Amino acid sequence: MLEPELGSSAGQRLGAPETMAISTLDPGHKPPVMPPGRHVTVRVRMLDDTEELFDISQRASGKVLFDLVCTHLNLVEGDYFGLEFQDHRKMTVWLDHLKPIAKQIRRPKHTVLRFVVKFFPPDHAQLLEELTRYLFALQIKYDLACGRLTCNDSSAALLVSHIIQSEIGDFEETQCRQHLLNNSYIPDQMALIDKIMEFHHKHMGHTPAESDFQLLEVARRLEMYGIRLHPAKDREGTKLSLGVAHTGVLVFQGHTKINAFNWSKVRKLSFKRKRFLIKLRPDLNQSAYQDTLEFLMGSRDCCKVFWKICVEYHAFFRLFEEPKPKPKPVLFSRGSSFRFSGRTQKQVIDYVKDTEFKKIPFERKHSRAQYNSNLSPLPSLRSEVPKESASYTARERSHSPSKHHWKEPALVSAEDSPAHRTRASPSAQANGREERPRDGGRAAAAVAAAGGRHQAAEQLSTEPGSSSPRLPGAARGMVNGHRPAKGGGGHSPDGRPPSPLTSPLLNDAAARTDDEDEARRKRFPTDKAYFIAKELLTTERTYLKDLEVITVSFQSMLEKEEATPDSLKNVILSNFDPLYKFHTGFLREVEQRLALWEGRSNAHIKGDYQRIGDVMLKNIQGLKPMACHLQQQAEMLRELEKACRASRRLEGLCRDLELQKACYVPLNVFLLRPLHRLLHYKQILERLCKHYPSAHPDYKDCRAALEDVSEMVSQLHGSMIKTENYQKLLELKKDLIGTDSLATAGREFIRLGCLSKLSGKGLQQRMFFLFNDVLLYTSRGMTATNQFKVHGQLSLHGMTIRESEEEWGVPHAFTLVGQRQSVVVAASSLSEMEKWMEDIKMAVDKAEMSNGLTSVPLASSLNDHKDPSPVSDSDSSVSGSSRYQGPVPLSLICWYRLHSLSFSDTCRSLENQLSGNLLRKFKNSNGWQKLWVVFTNFSLFFYKTHQDDYPLASLPLLGYSVTIPSDSENIHKDYVFKLHFKSHVYYFRSESEYSFERWMEVIRSATVSGGRGAASGRKDAQAH
Repeated sequence: MLEPELGSSAGQRLGAPETMAISTLDPGHKPPVMPPGRHVTVRVRMLDDTEELFDISQRASGKVLFDLVCTHLNLVEGDYFGLEFQDHRKMTVWLDHLKPIAKQIRRPKHTVLRFVVKFFPPDHAQLLEELTRYLFALQIKYDLACGRLTCNDSSAALLVSHIIQSEIGDFEETQCRQHLLNNSYIPDQMALIDKIMEFHHKHMGHTPAESDFQLLEVARRLEMYGIRLHPAKDREGTKLSLGVAHTGVLVFQGHTKINAFNWSKVRKLSFKRKRFLIKLRPDLNQSAYQDTLEFLMGSRDCCKVFWKICVEYHAFFRLFEEPKPKPKPVLFSRGSSFRFSGRTQKQVIDYVKDTEFKKIPFERKHSRAQYNSNLSPLPSLRSEVPKESASYTARERSHSPSKHHWKEPALVSAEDSPAHRTRASPSAQANGREERPRDGGRAAAAVAAAGGRHQAAEQLSTEPGSSSPRLPGAARGMVNGHRPAKGGGGHSPDGRPPSPLTSPLLNDAAARTDDEDEARRKRFPTDKAYFIAKELLTTERTYLKDLEVITVSFQSMLEKEEATPDSLKNVILSNFDPLYKFHTGFLREVEQRLALWEGRSNAHIKGDYQRIGDVMLKNIQGLKPMACHLQQQAEMLRELEKACRASRRLEGLCRDLELQKACYVPLNVFLLRPLHRLLHYKQILERLCKHYPSAHPDYKDCRAALEDVSEMVSQLHGSMIKTENYQKLLELKKDLIGTDSLATAGREFIRLGCLSKLSGKGLQQRMFFLFNDVLLYTSRGMTATNQFKVHGQLSLHGMTIRESEEEWGVPHAFTLVGQRQSVVVAASSLSEMEKWMEDIKMAVDKAEMSNGLTSVPLASSLNDHKDPSPVSDSDSSVSGSSRYQGPVPLSLICWYRLHSLSFSDTCRSLENQLSGNLLRKFKNSNGWQKLWVVFTNFSLFFYKTHQDDYPLASLPLLGYSVTIPSDSENIHKDYVFKLHFKSHVYYFRSESEYSFERWMEVIRSATVSGGRGAASGRKDAQAH
């Protein structure tokens, strides 16, 4: 007898807790209550060929069983799937969600239902969950093996190569050949083994998640993708087959599509006995118009089965919401009462994007590929960022080779697993029964694991000696082809990882600090100058930590790498080491002065301690001789870019450095920190001078220090603007595929953001990048790098722009008329439209005045998206660019939050850095938790204390609103502000009125985007 606690269900294999999972139900709802009545055991075969038993009432509807399966798998996007079975007529039919089980399955004990993909979307980028894409990949694998998905030999070999890359990892000839000999993926596989191996060799470095994506990328281009053929005949008796897809009803002869009836052309679908009827809308362009097409099928039941799936496909892909049920007739019914039940695709996408789920990792049954979990390539799109795998700890990274630390030996053999397994379902165990597996064997213990790519920065579990809390440990097993990092994987208090783009789920069980902070606040000085000086202290601590990323981590990496040019080593060493040494002493002096100011030593008896101007003046004068080091920032960026172009290994090492949790913003931003710090000093001194009366003893020193730092800023102003622009171009080059020449001399970045482009398919979301010579429009390529694929470029020379809302009937629409093509786009709001139109007009004027800056460096990349074979981009995979997963790119956040950013916005966010302690409270939590918070680069980064080397979590602020809580929210505390975005609400409490105003100021600078005028104002302000 199998003991329940030793059994391993599918949900457990996918990393689920026994009593809780995610279903396709509404947020906060549990699976429907099981209706009373006699229970039966239903067997469901999953896509990985395992079988699960579900104990269910005969009176329960098909929806109850389907929800149990989705809940069991922790599947959020379950609406793409369905349960099929053979009925008593030996016909394969879909389980009806509205009818009771007993009326559909006559002999449940002898019936096996298959959990399979039912609706195939046109673009796999619409699948927002990695688990969903994995299940789709299993469906493609099954369709290939059974011959349902037909294609030419080259495509078949390419598909299989992605499958085995996911299962066994990187190419090794002997292992690959043996695996193909032991496993059959396609008919007549032996003849294609060499071709498969050739393709497999080109997928080096692809993780299982990326392989799934590339598999779907190839499969979706095939004519038979997602097609199930239903035999039929036309009026002349010619043998045909009918199929249905997202576009409409398709007609095949053999496996060749010969006709298609788009949903927009179909007026009505019906059947009468054996005849399937398609009634078309009138076509004024055709003289020989045929109103009704008739196809003869095998039986009335065959007609009805096909008619039902057509109705469901049409509703799922074409309707905005689930159709309402028809009222029951009083006496007689006419026609079928069947209707689509469930969410439409639009509802699924909106629901997953708008709802914050707590993600559970999953295990790939057939995968033996092991990777550094930091490199799981594909994000969970509802929260805009990858989450499925855990991360290395800092200690592991320091002890592992930089090049090889992300490949580990395979631990599990796919051939060791039986083809079919039967396990007890959670419902059976919940009823207190034990199910005996048919094979009589004991199931292995479930593998529990945790993690997420960006939970590397949100991880709560730490190595011994860390001040961060440790969550209950999980088993060190394999999850989704990845090994979890030591110490856990960034879970929220209930054991699931958070979203990196929407919520910093830190441990809410921390000690409550309300009373002690209130008492501490009363003991400390209340003068505004003290809090200004304290801002200097807190931001200096963060600045010194940022310098350590360069002086410790980056320089150590450069010293170990032989390919690093001496010029790069020298420029980094000679510029950053003196700065780090100087600011270490400066921080020590500021800490000592604040300690005296707060009265934490007997020295305050002397009385001359409540001032900071003398410390500032002394150190600003000491910093002036180092202005030569600050002028070298642009040279450092160019040396680093030049060295990375010359050495792929060095480029890979820089990416590895950005994967470290301490590198919470792009590496180039750290290199520019000394320039930004000068602006911080200037801002602090301006506040002190504004606060002090001219007779104050500290005013004279503060004024002198302000004049000195203003002189330095004025000298560096011109180079600062150019350097920030160059850094932004380098950052965007990583975000765009194939734009190696983006950082060209004379090119200026102006704005990026989301606009809807009007095409033959309607409005489609596109990411636009505006420069002073060219406008690029792209879509999210869904590659391992989260990069954007360029669809086209518009030269700004001769471009005109006009509003066209009335012309096209689309709100906030405007037309860009170029020399070769015109593009109609729509903004998300009137303010966004005005910003884009203003910036584009300004860019056009600048382009007209320029002298021939070319806009052709993207020509090669424009052909990439037309190439049906992703192997054409294999060079980037070898170089490692497909594995780049540094800090979440701002362009990616803008894509998901339908936001735009100008160059002035990005500069302002980097220059408005702020650090300090805040108390944080969730919407539904009781106490306040004390955190060290750093604002920079449009995000809040959360630490336990200022001594921590890396953040526990981050919260990108684009799209958020910052307000003051209302009385109805019952936040009876001073200095509290609220951050909210859709359903996400966070409360933060500062220690003083000054710090409250400062946090509100800097957060508003990140949440309120400015126009181009803001950039001009910034330049003018810095010039004085």
